[in-house]
Amino acid sequence: MAAPLICVIEDESVIASAVAARLRAEGFDVEVAEDGPSGVRLCDRVRPDLVVLDVMLPGMDGLEVCKRVQRDRPVPVLMLTARGEESDKIRGLDTGADDYVTKPFVMTELSARIRALLRRTRPELVEERLEYGDIILDRGSRRVTRQGRNVHLGPTEFRLLDFLMQRPGRVFSRERLLDAVWGANTYVEVRTVDVHVGRLRKALRRPGAPDLIRTVRSAGYALDEHS
Repeated sequence: MAAPLICVIEDESVIASAVAARLRAEGFDVEVAEDGPSGVRLCDRVRPDLVVLDVMLPGMDGLEVCKRVQRDRPVPVLMLTARGEESDKIRGLDTGADDYVTKPFVMTELSARIRALLRRTRPELVEERLEYGDIILDRGSRRVTRQGRNVHLGPTEFRLLDFLMQRPGRVFSRERLLDAVWGANTYVEVRTVDVHVGRLRKALRRPGAPDLIRTVRSAGYALDEHS
């Protein structure tokens, strides 16, 4: 099944980049537009499964964008509003938005709202449970098991495994993993990835079981049971 496609329409580039990086790390495909008219054109072209939409946009405000992207077909819309602007929230819901998050927001809240909205409107698109080989990752309970036994992971190792399990066999560079798991605007050493991959590898280790994390020299890492 293809990953859900989310359009982020947000004119603040720092916010748009951070939201896109977080959603991509969680397995979504993401397209970004920086103003109202280009957002409408983008949605017409790619037909997203959900739209994250700022209220205040150049060229066309979010309320008008909401009307236009839903003109031909229903699509879930989560609006971003400034804190305290209750009238914007009410108008957004009246216009056709399904939910809203106030700025400033926490990324975990935003992604949780998006998943809840997709579960309500497109439940077939959201998987809470990932399986690869003898590993099971349950996003809802934040639990990982291998061979039926619990694997204790820190938050970063959990996100790293989640990302790798979405794309088994594919090799990712340290820089790509850094952007996906830590965020594009997080300034940490690239070699930090090696430390956390090492911790993940150690936590997953089981007697007689293969090491599922493949190191590709000068390229990066992959989750691969055939390694």
